[in-house]
Amino acid sequence: MKKIFCLVLAFFAFKISHAQKPVYDSVLAKKLGADDYGMKSYVMVLLKTGTYKAKTKGESDSLFRGHMDNIIDLANKGKLALAGPFDKNDLYRGIFIFNVKTIEEAKELTAKDPAIKINLFAVDYLPWYGSAAVTEINNIHKTIEKKSH
Repeated sequence: MKKIFCLVLAFFAFKISHAQKPVYDSVLAKKLGADDYGMKSYVMVLLKTGTYKAKTKGESDSLFRGHMDNIIDLANKGKLALAGPFDKNDLYRGIFIFNVKTIEEAKELTAKDPAIKINLFAVDYLPWYGSAAVTEINNIHKTIEKKSH
């Protein structure tokens, strides 16, 4: 039995190690703005707890609704490649990966967010180099979400 298990394991190891590499798609690479490594530059924004505290639940709800509306708008325009909250902690609240090349462009996009404007969220901007495929996440996400925000 042990011999059969080892043979099966060896077979699968062989198959995995000799699996065919996906064929390079130059059209898709160009569409996504990928370099020779399939990567591109983005701007990452870390959202942190700001100094402003909402005075009422209604104000808090309004700020978060405006924040979510801005996220959806930027994602639909192709400017926001990825966004999401962190689990509850005292400092970091969420992350944006902007499909832009400069921090200045990212600052223009975050300036429209009411939660950032009022400093409910403070922000740090960082250049980030990642897979050009990140820009496809929003399209894929639309096909797997049952509920929208």
